[in-house]
Amino acid sequence: MKQYLIMILVFGYLGISNLSAQSKTEDDMNLAYQNAKKGIYWALSNIPGKKATLDNDLIAEDKLYASVKISKEVQGVRVNSVGYYQTNQVEITIYKSFDSLKAEGYNVPISGWGEN
Repeated sequence: MKQYLIMILVFGYLGISNLSAQSKTEDDMNLAYQNAKKGIYWALSNIPGKKATLDNDLIAEDKLYASVKISKEVQGVRVNSVGYYQTNQVEITIYKSFDSLKAEGYNVPISGWGEN
């Protein structure tokens, strides 16, 4: 009977520790995702006027939060943002048309957009 009780306690402890490890990983991934989203918002607020592409790293407090690349595409832009948190990395790529950017209120440079 004691053996069963000990086995139940051991398996219960292992189950709880496994759940807390998964929770920590989930939290770390969510923080990396949030940093990638910050990169997306930064890029959409800083669309280049004449350049076809723009690369930038978002750094604060000596930490790399996101690496962002924005490039002009036909009738719009493509934004690729890689968010970092500790050893985790999450990548988001979005495509936005010129019309949707204007409708959402972003300051889109007029010169060079119609030629692509």
